[in-house]
Formats: sequence, structure tokens, C-alpha cells
Amino acid sequence: MVHQRGEFDVSFPPANARLPSRFSHRDHLFLVVLGGCLGLVAGCGGFASRGQNSQGVRLFEQARYQEAIQRFQQSMDSDPKNPDGYYNLAATYHRLGTINRSQADLTRAEQYYHLCLDRAANHRDCYRGLAVLLAEQDRSEEAFRLIEGWATQSPGLPEPKIEMARLLEEFGDAESAKQQLTDVLAIDDKNPTALAALGRLREQTGDPAQALAAYQRALWYDRFQPEVAARVASLQATLGTSAPAGANGVGSPAATSGGGTRTVIGNSPTLR
Repeated sequence: MVHQRGEFDVSFPPANARLPSRFSHRDHLFLVVLGGCLGLVAGCGGFASRGQNSQGVRLFEQARYQEAIQRFQQSMDSDPKNPDGYYNLAATYHRLGTINRSQADLTRAEQYYHLCLDRAANHRDCYRGLAVLLAEQDRSEEAFRLIEGWATQSPGLPEPKIEMARLLEEFGDAESAKQQLTDVLAIDDKNPTALAALGRLREQTGDPAQALAAYQRALWYDRFQPEVAARVASLQATLGTSAPAGANGVGSPAATSGGGTRTVIGNSPTLR
């Protein structure tokens, strides 16, 4: 089925399209803690809220989900305006609903994802989690419309296009995913997320040389990407090339250019 065309100008999959099994819930739920804010998110609010969020994240990682829920609820009570508590609660209910096949938990997860977005209209991890939830429930058109609406609402942000590329790739439309990433790089050619995603797509579609170039550029702009560094090493071994001097053995963008864009695709970042 083709939806009404919007900013992304992409065709939606049929309403009953199912995600491939590799589009795993595990890969897309992050407890938010990167540099201070977790994919479960360890919180960017007040001191008490941050501590409760951090405790909840640790409990989540130990699969102590009910205790994690209590901590995240306390975090929300301590700082009702902090979106991360809502996101982490949504992610935890999402995990529980998936494990236990509980529609009630999945419904709660969806509600908390929306509450998170009410407080942070550009919360990337929340958009990702909600899109995954919708797709897992065979609501693929809603998942695509969610991300398209985000792009319309925030046209200057690269993240909506990166998330759209992720969805397109997971539904088997690699070429449209590449185009989304290319659009990101046309605006921000130093975006390491888009570059890494483009590298992944090029590798998967049989273009290892261009994949390597995109990965190297991604590492040049953000060297803290161990999975990308591993792909660079693997492709260099396969192609028989060596790494020029530079950060992490990666050459400068001029030396390793080769176009590319990347989507927040792939086995996304783990716990942040």
C-alpha cells in the first residue's frame, strides 16, 4: 500500500507487513545513559531523579524489571518534567510485554512513550522505541507516519531521516534507506551516525570499498564506536588494505572520503 506522500516521499509497507526477525526489540531499547543520559536514560533531571533513574537502569540490566519500574516511577515523581523517566518506564514495560506476551504491558509502554514525547518533542530514543513497538504489533503504517510526522515537525534535524532510514532498511528497502542517509549527509557531511549507517548499508549490498570509506569517515568524526572500528578492521583485512595514520588508525576525511550516509540503523547502540 502506498501512503499519501509527505516530506520523506516514501512508500509504506502493507499494513500487515511484519518485521523480519532480526529487527529485535533488544537492539532498539536503550536505557538512556550516554555521557550522562541513558538509552534506558540515566537521567538529565534533578539529583534525586538522576540517582533513581541510574538505579533503575542497573536493575533493568539485571532483568529485575519490577524493581526497575519502581525506581523509574520514583524518578518521575521526583522530576515530573524529565522525559527520561517516562522513556525508561516505557522501555521497561516494552521489554516485559515482549517477554511475557502481555498486551497490557505493551499498552502501558505505548502510553509512556507518548508521555515522554509530550515532554521532549525530539527524544530520539523514544521515537525509536515507539516505532519498534508499533511495527512489532503489525502497525507498520503508524510506525512510518510517526517518524514522518517527526520530520515534518523538526525539518532541520538529521535524526528523523536517520530513523526513517532504519525503518526502511528493516523493511527491506535499502535503496530508499540510502537516500535518506544521503539527504542527511548533504546537510551535515560530518554526521558519524549517518556515515556509519551508510557504511552498513553499503556493506550489506555488496560494496565493501565504499562501506570501508564511510566507516572510516564515521570513526574520524567519532572514534568512540567500537562496532564501527571492528568493521573497519574486518574490511581492511578482507580488502587487503592498511589503515592510514590518524585517530584509531583512520585517515582524514579527505583521504577516506567516499560518500555515504548513515542511518541510525543497524544493531543500534547498546545501553548508553
